[in-house]
Amino acid sequence: MLEDLEQDLDFIQGRELQSIFIGGGTPSLFSAAAYETLFKGLQKHLRFASDIEITLEANPGTLEQGRFEGYHSLGINRLSIGVQSFDPTQLNKLGRIHNSDDARRAIACAQQAGFSNFNVDLMHGLNEQSQADAMQDLEIAISAGAPHISWYQLTIEANTEFFKRPPSLPLETEMHRMQAAGLSLLNDAGFARYEVSAYAKVGHQSRHNLNYWQFGDYLALGAGAHGKISYANGDIYRYQKTRKPEDYLQRQPSRTSKREPIATSDLALEFMMNALRLEQGFTRQLFSERTGQSSQSIDAILVKLQQQGLLQEQNLLIRPSARGFELIDSILSEFLNA
Repeated sequence: MLEDLEQDLDFIQGRELQSIFIGGGTPSLFSAAAYETLFKGLQKHLRFASDIEITLEANPGTLEQGRFEGYHSLGINRLSIGVQSFDPTQLNKLGRIHNSDDARRAIACAQQAGFSNFNVDLMHGLNEQSQADAMQDLEIAISAGAPHISWYQLTIEANTEFFKRPPSLPLETEMHRMQAAGLSLLNDAGFARYEVSAYAKVGHQSRHNLNYWQFGDYLALGAGAHGKISYANGDIYRYQKTRKPEDYLQRQPSRTSKREPIATSDLALEFMMNALRLEQGFTRQLFSERTGQSSQSIDAILVKLQQQGLLQEQNLLIRPSARGFELIDSILSEFLNA
């Protein structure tokens, strides 16, 4: 990974590193010593912000929980725990290797190790799941002290077991009721929804994910990692690393498998696909900074969507209306080739 970074040093452009997200599988299998080596290597080329956010994904089923203290002492200051559900039946149907006790234990161990900032990942709209079952998952995470909860609907992806054998999912009307009940429960518990599926108590929003949603830049390190880089001349690129670990390890001199510019005609859509997920929306200034385009180039579209009641602009912030959040795909279609 450090060799990989050395091939991408021109991407840094003198900038300070604001956050690190270590994910993609089971990164909690790395020892604290391995992360110490990684961080020291990164700091040879990158300046860490004094308040850098470093998140580690943790799978309760593969977690060596005694390592939490070591991670915390190294400066890893946020965990994302992939619980998905506390219901044993649902975990079995999802093919998860952990059980409900593993999930609860992981949260408790994280807190005992000194982590006050962590996320619990939960799904809803699962196979034959009732509203009461979905609320119970949320209640357990809340009562366990999670300051951030990612609560998202199960989606069926192509080339998966669920795609081949679709589960019995709740009806759309039931899903809407479930979503409304969950929003109410989280709001009453002091969580603010700041993104379509992200809920946080004050001071616990994920800075790393906010950077994605605000169309910021990020470096890619590791097999299958994706990155995005902007240059002062206005060029913006997406790139990705060799996906298979065995190929990634052997690939020389570069482990980058693809690097391509984002076409000027696609920039507005690319920006909106991220920014419109945010509850707070975006400013015209942010749009110009991140795309290099004047907000006037999308004025006609913004006016049209406001007239349709799908967008609203207030105090310099542009965001979807309550109805707009339900029709994000329709909003985005307006920005095709904008």
